[in-house]
Amino acid sequence: MSNLIKISLSFIISFFASLAFTIVVNAQGLPFSVNVPSQSGSFLAGEQAIKDLRTKKAASFFLDAAESDWENPEAVERAFIALVADGRIEDGAALAQHLIEMQPQNPVARLVLGTIALKERRYSSAITQFAKIRSNNFNGISALILNAWALIGEKKFSASQDLLKKLETAGLDEFLLFHKTLMADVAGERELALDYSKRAYELDALVPRIVEARVRILANALFFDEAQKTINDYNAQGHTSPIIEEIAKTIAAKKRPGKIVNNVQAGAADMFHGIGTALARDGNVGLGYLFLRLGQYLDKDNVIITMALAQTLDSVELYEAANEIYANVPTNSAFKITSSIRIAENLNSLGDSERAISKLSNIATLAPDNLDAASSLGDILRFNKKYDEAIIAYSKALKIAGGDRPADWRFYYVRGISYERADKWPLAEKDFLQSLKLNPGHPQVLNYLGYSWVDKDMNLKQGLELIKLAVKASPMDGYIVDSLGWAYYRLGQFERAVIELERAVNLRPNDAEINDHLGDAYWRVGRKLEANFQWKIAIYVDEDGVVTKRATPKLENGLD
Repeated sequence: MSNLIKISLSFIISFFASLAFTIVVNAQGLPFSVNVPSQSGSFLAGEQAIKDLRTKKAASFFLDAAESDWENPEAVERAFIALVADGRIEDGAALAQHLIEMQPQNPVARLVLGTIALKERRYSSAITQFAKIRSNNFNGISALILNAWALIGEKKFSASQDLLKKLETAGLDEFLLFHKTLMADVAGERELALDYSKRAYELDALVPRIVEARVRILANALFFDEAQKTINDYNAQGHTSPIIEEIAKTIAAKKRPGKIVNNVQAGAADMFHGIGTALARDGNVGLGYLFLRLGQYLDKDNVIITMALAQTLDSVELYEAANEIYANVPTNSAFKITSSIRIAENLNSLGDSERAISKLSNIATLAPDNLDAASSLGDILRFNKKYDEAIIAYSKALKIAGGDRPADWRFYYVRGISYERADKWPLAEKDFLQSLKLNPGHPQVLNYLGYSWVDKDMNLKQGLELIKLAVKASPMDGYIVDSLGWAYYRLGQFERAVIELERAVNLRPNDAEINDHLGDAYWRVGRKLEANFQWKIAIYVDEDGVVTKRATPKLENGLD
């Protein structure tokens, strides 16, 4: 599900090149400092807690450390950051103010104090705080957009637009157009809102939030036919979104749906959501989480932000914590079914596949037209090697989707995998070919079909050509390179097979299948000691015993 506004790569890079506050990111992308200002137990415990994103514990530990070293800016900052990450924005206000007394240029503290002022409609104070954040880095860009929102609050629409002109060369066209759309809509500038929404939509017609904005603004201006066409064009691509599904009902009834954001606070929250999800998606989970918390503070009823917070926890495998957030999605929300599906998927990730399958089966029964439910049920059944049941679920998904839209390629692909694993090759082959018809050139489908042909000793030359195309599209994928090597092996071109299989092993070390293939190729070119070594590795790293059963006899007899 994609409901964020994409941020350009240069925008992300600019942030890390010019961070002005003393937070660094650990392996999981969570914020904590390297320079320990205190060796107290509380401080060390706080560091571990924030590393694990246990924000409540982290805040408690860091507050204890800050109280014992109140004039140490690093200790105060850690406590402040932990409070914000825990969603206790106003509790962090006193610490933020104290931090500014010690570090007047601290951008995060000013960003939070400005956000609090924005929440309380003290727009002049918010502008003062945001204006003091330097504009040549990521924090400054965020502050400038928030500053523009504060000017909207002061009924200074023209001034807000003039301020945003400073970012026109920052490579943020789509993001800025979206916020200009929201600002014009909130300010009652209908013609500008129509123009901005059209331009944003033309830049990316597949981002649900952009589509929603365009549809709402059109329908509010009574252009219902064009609004409906916009929805139809989105659906025709095979994409689904609870946002679009919900608003489609209103448009079908020829009713005005209302604004996408109703006030300054909701608009600013959307900015934090866009930036927070972009950061989290790019691996900077802790920083993204902070921005999402600030967005949630400004608009506590924004379920999109709630979902993004949970998805951020998903991304670092904190499934139980994510499920607690998903469970809080209101029953009447368009995202309720989606949140229930995510809970089931997380249960499966936690090892409780029976509950996950049971929960998804119930959802699919209660919501028989929900594509996400049918697709997720198929994925979990396939993951648990229940291939015949997965085939049924994917067939249902195809029936819901229609099966002829570009995005439907995936359902044919995963059903084809299930057919192949269930020893129903003719049906699998048919699905793979249909998947390629809908999405020509997709490397995973090309690879799976090509490898299957090669491994079954059928259509060898055609299979080789498909795999070559897959390698060209995805040259650093070890599995696909392995397929190329194995195709050469099947064709008797053993020297070429060794070259590609060695590359595959380097790209994907300790994969039982790849090591076994390389062992076979080594044997054929007379490198028998190396062949035995590769077979031993394959047996050692094999998890399900399939490769072990195949490779063990080779250690005794080779391939003769």
